[in-house]
Amino acid sequence: MGETLELTADVLVVGGGPAATWAALDAARAGADVVLADKGYCGTSGATAAGGTGVWYVQPDPVAREAAMASREGLGGHLADRGWMARVLDRTYANINELAETGGYPFPTAPDGRQPRNGLQGPEYMRRMRIRTRRAGVRILDHSPVTELLTAADGSVAGAAGHRRQAGHPYRVRAGAVVLATGGCAFLSGALGTDTDTGDGALYAAEVGAELSGMEFSNAYGIAPEHTSVTKTAFYSFATFHREDGSVLEGAASQGGRSVIARELLDAKVYCTLDRADPAARQAMRLAQPNFFLTFDRLGIDPFTQRFAITLLAEGTVRGTGGIRIADADCRTTVPGLYAAGDAATREEICGGFTGGGSHNAAWAMSSGSWAGTGAARYALGLGRAARTRPVRAAGGAGLRPTGGGGADHREVIAAVQGEVLPYDKNYLRHGDTLTASLRVLDDTWRQLRAGLRGEGRDTIRTRQAAALAANARWMYRSALARTESRGMARRLDFPDQDPAQHHRIATGGLDEVWTRPVKEPAVKEPV
Repeated sequence: MGETLELTADVLVVGGGPAATWAALDAARAGADVVLADKGYCGTSGATAAGGTGVWYVQPDPVAREAAMASREGLGGHLADRGWMARVLDRTYANINELAETGGYPFPTAPDGRQPRNGLQGPEYMRRMRIRTRRAGVRILDHSPVTELLTAADGSVAGAAGHRRQAGHPYRVRAGAVVLATGGCAFLSGALGTDTDTGDGALYAAEVGAELSGMEFSNAYGIAPEHTSVTKTAFYSFATFHREDGSVLEGAASQGGRSVIARELLDAKVYCTLDRADPAARQAMRLAQPNFFLTFDRLGIDPFTQRFAITLLAEGTVRGTGGIRIADADCRTTVPGLYAAGDAATREEICGGFTGGGSHNAAWAMSSGSWAGTGAARYALGLGRAARTRPVRAAGGAGLRPTGGGGADHREVIAAVQGEVLPYDKNYLRHGDTLTASLRVLDDTWRQLRAGLRGEGRDTIRTRQAAALAANARWMYRSALARTESRGMARRLDFPDQDPAQHHRIATGGLDEVWTRPVKEPAVKEPV
């Protein structure tokens, strides 16, 4: 292992997707010296770069904006915040227009001459965001996953350490502030673009004392053709679902139909055909999401006329809403010097307890990224250049610095966690008894990895990912047990009704001992 690369910056951004690049771009525009460290190659890694996405882009018309905000409130259990919704709609509208007018993104032109700007092709979007970020002077460290945060003597976050995969040596960045934009956690389920989404940012945040929120809203599963990875669920609104004998699977195409599919898949196969799409819709679907059809084209299947087997792939907090708790309008966390954006942060502010899907999550990524980058720059520049030279200590624990003897294998840890969070009857079809049984396994797995899992060099990346998966699973299930009702996507078979007394969010945190508590979120305040 080579010598440690030592760097300094005003702001360190961890991640490489839309939230990270918007954060880096706006931190640089605010006058900060910025370093961005990505686990993969910035602009190609992550869920957005792997496909297309809708965007919650709404014209600034009061009627249209009111309809946009009202459309998800009930689905999300009325846990969203109108102030945050309005801010995200405003910021998304501005950022998308900027992307079109100065960022060079080639939005298509409709026959009437207008440009519909409510969708983005991920590869082109992220290619341009990388270019814009580099032109702003941001130093990008590709293939350089962060493995832990650094803290100053007062407990504030003061940088991060990691490992450069291709160069084969560790690195450390001292910074005035850090933005975590590392994505959510999909538990290595195989869903397209989510192999980098292992919940690392949530683990690092918790290790320095940050809180999480909405982790019970984490049982998102996407529909995909069997043995494939593309989970573009929106198109299945045009589907008819069948059992193996060809009979229609009643209720599968309705709102909440995913539960019907999950139950059937426990014992048999489920098939579908996108036969409810008319010719105009079929053409539009191919233009909007060409990668959705690549699998079918390679297999020689016409999904509009031929039936094909489907499966459900866990997407966890990537399409759920849980994540690091946001403490103010600039996306700061509950720890000084630490900011969060995109899927690494909770999206309850705009989605409540219902999935942000593609469009809302895409809007949140660019909006929260911009706010976090600007907020981090303001904080770091306020500290002055002395922040780069202050004494720091490493904050990482599980998977890095074991507390006891004995050995643990990261592959065994990952398998144990996946055994509790991937099966439909444990995670999607939740019941208190099942959650409790899974937590016993997960808590025991955590104790073993905490005592004996250690990584060095390149192996540190794998051991820390394993620890992050275990931590996220425990926060998810503790929060799910604490919500003794069904609200949003947090459904409980043993508590099928919504309880008005539980109209609150649930914060969680802790590592060896996981805690939960109800939180009434205050109305959003604009930054000074």
